Amino acid sequence: MELKEVRSIAREKMKGYCRVCPVCNGVACAGEVPGMGGSLTGSAFKANVEDLSKVKLRLKTIHDAKNPDLDFEFFGTKLDFPIISAPVTGSVFNMGGALTEREYIDSVVNGSISSGTIAMIGDSADLTMYEDGLSALKTVNGKGVPIIKPRENKDIIENIKKAESINSIAVGVDIDGAGLVTMALKGQPVGPKTIEELKELVSSTKLPFILKGIMTVEEAKLAVEIGAKAIVVSNHGGRVLDYAESTAKALSEISKAVKGDIMILVDGGIRSGVDVFKMLALGADGVLIGRPIIIGAFGGYKEGVSLILENMKKELYQAMILTGCKDLSFIDSSKISIEW
Repeated sequence: MELKEVRSIAREKMKGYCRVCPVCNGVACAGEVPGMGGSLTGSAFKANVEDLSKVKLRLKTIHDAKNPDLDFEFFGTKLDFPIISAPVTGSVFNMGGALTEREYIDSVVNGSISSGTIAMIGDSADLTMYEDGLSALKTVNGKGVPIIKPRENKDIIENIKKAESINSIAVGVDIDGAGLVTMALKGQPVGPKTIEELKELVSSTKLPFILKGIMTVEEAKLAVEIGAKAIVVSNHGGRVLDYAESTAKALSEISKAVKGDIMILVDGGIRSGVDVFKMLALGADGVLIGRPIIIGAFGGYKEGVSLILENMKKELYQAMILTGCKDLSFIDSSKISIEW
C-alpha cells in the first residue's frame, strides 16, 4: 500500500466530511464543525499550518550525524520516534461514519504500536467512545494514554480510575475542549477548570498527568505548579476558538519559560517529518498528530496509520541528517530560522 492509495481511499470514504486536500491547511473546510474543519472562519486551523511554514531549516552537511537516533523516552516507555497519535473521536459525526468508532480507534492504536509508537485515545459526548478506546488500549497492554474531556471532576476521576485499571502509561485532560460545539450539541457539559480543581485531578492518580490545551506562558507555569507531568501546546486543531494564536508561535514562548520543568508536547498543523523537526526545534519534546492519522485510518486501517507514521519518521530522520543532528537533543533553535 502506498500513500497515494491511502489518500484516494480516504477521500472516497470521507466524502462530505473531508476533501483530503493536497495540502491540509483548513481553507476548504473552514467552519465545518462538526466535521474536520476549524471553528467559524477557520483562522486558527489555518494559522497552525501557515506559521509552521514560516519556520525554515538550516541545511548543514559537514558533520558526522550519519545515522541519527530518534528514540524518545515517554514516561518510562521507549518509543522509536517522538511522534504520538493524537486523541481523536467522532468517526460518525466528524468523519462520515465509513468506519465505526471501534474500527477507527483499533486502527489508530494498533497502527501506532506496529510502527514503534503509541496512541492517545479520546473522550466525547458519546460515552461509549471512551470505553472503545480503553478496550483498544487493553489489547496492547495499556500502551497508550487516555485523554478525558473537561467534565465535572467526579466524572473525570471516574474515567481516570478506568485508565488506571488497564495500566495506561499516563492519563490526561484536554482542557482546550472546554468550548467544543460537538459536546454542547450532545448535552454533555464541559468547561474551564480552576487551579484547585486541577490539583484535585492530579492528586487523584499516581499516573503521570497530562494537561492538553496550554497556549500561554502563564498557564504553562500553572501546569508545573499543580504537578502535571506534561503539557500539550494545543488549540484543539483550531476547532474551539476562532483567531486563536498558532501552536508554533505559542510553543516558541512556552518552551523558553518551562523547558526542563515539564514534558512539552505540541500538536496543530504538523503534516510531515520536517514539521516534526520544526516543532522540536521550537522547544517541544514530542508531537501529536491528528488529521493525517485520520486519513491513514480511513484510507488503510492499521496499515494506513502505520504508513503515515513511518513516512513521517523517515522524513524526520532525513531532516536530522541534513541539519547535523545525531539525536533528538541536537534539534534546537540553532537549526532553524523563523520568518514571523
